[in-house]
Amino acid sequence: MNDCRIEIAGVPVLVRCCHQENADFFRDYRKEGQEECLIVEPTQADLERIQADFDRADEAEGIPKHRRTDSFLENNAIHALLSEKLVDYSVLLMHGSALCMDQDAYIFTAKSGTGKSTHARLWREVFGERVWMINDDKPMLKIGRQGAAVYGSPWRGKHRLGTNASAPLRAIVQLERGDVNHIEPMSKADAFPVLMKQSLRAGSPGTRIKILELEKRLLDSTDFYRLTCNLEPEAAAVAWKGMNEGIFR
Repeated sequence: MNDCRIEIAGVPVLVRCCHQENADFFRDYRKEGQEECLIVEPTQADLERIQADFDRADEAEGIPKHRRTDSFLENNAIHALLSEKLVDYSVLLMHGSALCMDQDAYIFTAKSGTGKSTHARLWREVFGERVWMINDDKPMLKIGRQGAAVYGSPWRGKHRLGTNASAPLRAIVQLERGDVNHIEPMSKADAFPVLMKQSLRAGSPGTRIKILELEKRLLDSTDFYRLTCNLEPEAAAVAWKGMNEGIFR
């Protein structure tokens, strides 16, 4: 058994894992010498539950079911358990690509395959060193009454882009593919279902209520936009100007 003392979104955590590769996975988030707030220790039942989730996903996609490795299942179980427990500390998992530009964080979210990571890459190409990646897949949002901050997490996506750092959240942007680059503000009514779909969905009724409260707080303190974009560098410039200069095309 490996004990890993880490810090995620400012919350001290003790992770107990069986596999060394998962202990190594948390290397950049180690924080020794502090008392942990919560403990995450997956059981075999947790691993079987994660495997069942993958089986259902495989069946839905029409591909043969196959057994994942215990190390892989343990990593996914740690993520699921940790994300649910962090809700008690006003921390919400968000599926998206998060970057920081000029000290402000932007999160791009969309259904799989739309091009979140590609759009984030365009920002890095267009704006250069003004931009750095917080997390390319599963950033954490610490949500206060007056606003939210975006934190990195070890789950950084297939390109492994991210940093153990944070920045205040400027906006959340829903991406849609299109030929013409255009960005426009979203109403709270339109933003709410997007937020619900792309943030943590937990099984516990009590946790679901807490998540709903955090989502409402986020809606009240954050700007939401809808960006229709192509894969040209102009898309990054249009997005930034729309959110910061009110120039939507």
